[in-house]
Parts: sequence; structure tokens; C-alpha cells
Amino acid sequence: MRHLRLVSVLLCAVAVLAACPARAQEKEEEKEAEKKRPALDVEIGGYADLQFTYYNHGLNQNREGGAQRDSRMTFDTTRLVLELEAELPDYGLEAEVEVEFEHGGTGSALELEYEEFGEFEQEVEKGGEVLVEELYLKKEFGERFSLSVGRFYVAVGTLSAYYRPTDYLATIRSESETLIIPNTWDEMGLQAQVKLDGGLSLTAQVINGLDSTAFSSQFWVARGHQRRFELTRATDMAAVLRADVTRFDGLVFGLSAYYGDTTRNRPKPDLVKACEEVNDREVAPCGYVSAPLLLTDVHLSLARGPWRAKALAMWGYLQNADDISARNTRLSNFLNVLRTPVAEHALALWAELGFDVASRVGLGSDHRIEPYVRFDYADTVFHPRTELFDNPRFARSIYTAGAAYTLAGIAFGKLDFSHRRLGDSSRFRPENTVRFSTGFSY
Repeated sequence: MRHLRLVSVLLCAVAVLAACPARAQEKEEEKEAEKKRPALDVEIGGYADLQFTYYNHGLNQNREGGAQRDSRMTFDTTRLVLELEAELPDYGLEAEVEVEFEHGGTGSALELEYEEFGEFEQEVEKGGEVLVEELYLKKEFGERFSLSVGRFYVAVGTLSAYYRPTDYLATIRSESETLIIPNTWDEMGLQAQVKLDGGLSLTAQVINGLDSTAFSSQFWVARGHQRRFELTRATDMAAVLRADVTRFDGLVFGLSAYYGDTTRNRPKPDLVKACEEVNDREVAPCGYVSAPLLLTDVHLSLARGPWRAKALAMWGYLQNADDISARNTRLSNFLNVLRTPVAEHALALWAELGFDVASRVGLGSDHRIEPYVRFDYADTVFHPRTELFDNPRFARSIYTAGAAYTLAGIAFGKLDFSHRRLGDSSRFRPENTVRFSTGFSY
């Protein structure tokens, strides 16, 4: 037995010694392969926003005289966004991924919709969402031209460029802008960007369009963002053009336009033209009812010395809004959309202005203390058609004043007071809100 054990040990030792040179060679080959791989630059970033809010009014604005007096508070983990950027500089290739966690998690619960006569509806996203907001590949051709394919922000208005909490002064993004278009508007498609002389930059996008089943009086087309189903319908595409000019350091002004149909992205092909011809082999033998959406805006951003300011004017037009409204009234409750009529026109205006006083109170350049004011105005039933009631509740003016503190451009804390008036102020009780927000942006 002793001889057998000795032989086994010797055989194992021989096997280990024989494997050593092979492993060393493999490591050497791996090192050589590593040297041949192009350099990969990876950056990780993100931002977070927590909100603490006090209201002096109830939720239901549909009551006679507006929302009732109430004293209530809400705490919200508004969003946590994680960003990953990977770049192959040798080939001018870049990949970007952005994932957002909203309201602290995922789940489902009931939502009380006052626009639906207090009806309870299943809110699949209640309790939080996890969203892939950006996921695209970008190829640069020289220093001035690039092409991207994937999911990216729609280049309309100010939300696509200034979405981080440190980009704007108030505790929340513009209330007027987010009332008529999606708060976070990202779509899939192709994007081209070019930088020209004179500080001019141009952006062109071809993306999937909106879904008109979710259009409504209260939010116009803002809830037409396709998020309810696993697959995004792209039968109706949209085109976006944007031009921005930087005249001197810190001042950017420009305009953008969006145009795309909204009919054939509905979950069912239920908005078709009526005709006498019947062909059972075709879904829409006489075609679909066209309902294109046009959005235009002019915008401005200033960040120069102690001054910061932003402003926007946005107008939109939806063709055949009456046909959409008539069809939407017959939608299933399970679709989880408002079924109120949508107007042809909508208007949003907002501006904010702040001034940094940190140096005046003896703080260094890492600190910014910016008292600010903001004004929002939105009308989601702007110049309605004759048969549509011009409900004054949907013309809202919001006056906000507060102060923002930022440390090293990363950590922030904001406190503001908002006073909202609905249409005819003699008929509707004004609503006051106090918000505190804190978080980071890195």
C-alpha cells in the first residue's frame, strides 16, 4: 500500500509540474491580448432627489370652488438615477445607459382619479418604477458630427437638457412644461447632432410617436408616452428638429419642433375611417383617422457669474382632437387612462431667475446660495373647439419663491413656497405648497 501511495503522489507532482508551464503560457497570452484591446474609458454618475412637501389644500380640484382646505404632508423618494458611460476613444464610439428608480421601488396599487368622477383605478406603476431612460450607442465622426441609435431624450423644450436637480433652481421641474408633455420624455430611434461655427448646434431625431389613447383635458398629450406595454408601437413615427445657439459663455437660446402622428400607435386599431367599403381582410379598409401632433418652443438658459435664469414658451396643436376624444370615451377601464376630451391646442410658459449671494455672506466658491423666483403658466384646454367646454380649471398660474443651496455642484438643498391659481381666481380657491428637496448630482 505504501508503494501505491508513493506512486500516486509522484504522479500528481508530475502532473502539476507539467501544467505550470501551460498556465504561465496562458497568462502570457492573456496579457498580450489585453495589450491589443482598445482602451475603454468608463464613467459612473447619477443623481438623487428627495422631496418633503406640505399642502394646505385637498387633492380633488373638481369640487365647486376648487380643492377644499386641508393640511397634509407627503414624503417622497422622488428619483434615483444611475448613469454608466463607456467610451472607446480610439474608434469614436460611446455607449450610455441611464436607469431611473422613481418613488422608491416597484409594485402595484389603486389610484383615485378625480378626473374620472372619483373612480378607483389600478395603478401598475404605483409604489415606484424602474425605467431605462437612456440606452444608446453613439458614433462620432470628427469633432462636429455624431450619430446615435437607441433610446434617448426627446430634444423638445428644456427638460431634455436640464433634467438634473442642480440644473434648475426650484424644488421641482417646471410644472407648466410637465403638464403638457411627458416629465421624462425618452423614445427610441435615430439621432444626428452637428456643431457649426458661431456656436450653433443642431439636433435631428426620428423616433416612435405617442399613443393618443392617454390624451386628456388635464394633461393634454403628456400621458401619451408609451410605457404601459412591453413593446413600443412605432407604426407612427415622429421627427424632431432642434437648434441651440451659444453666443457667449453661459447663454444658450434656441428653438425646437416636434411633428408626428398618434393614431396607429394606439394599442388597438380603433381609430379608423368609416366607409361603405367593407373588406374583412383589412383592419382599416378606408384608412386611419390622421391625428398628427405639432409642438414648437423657444427656450433660453443663462448661467453667468452669480446669475442663473431659464425661460420657455411652448405651444402645441393636435389635429382631429374631436375624433380622438370621441373614441377615447369608449376605452376600457383596464387601460388605465383618463377618458376626458382632449383639446386641439395647449400652451405652457415658464421662467425662473436666481442670484448667488454666497460670496456676499463670506462663503467660498464651492458654495452657492441662490434666492430665486419662478412663474409657470399652463393651459391644457387653450382656445378649444366650439363644442368643447373651456374649463377654467385647466388654466393654471403658479408663483414660486425660494432659495437653493449647492455645495461644490454636487450636494443640494432647496426650500420654496408656491401659490397656484386655477383659471378664474374668484371661483376657485388658491392652493399653497411648501417644498423642501435635497439630494446629490454627480
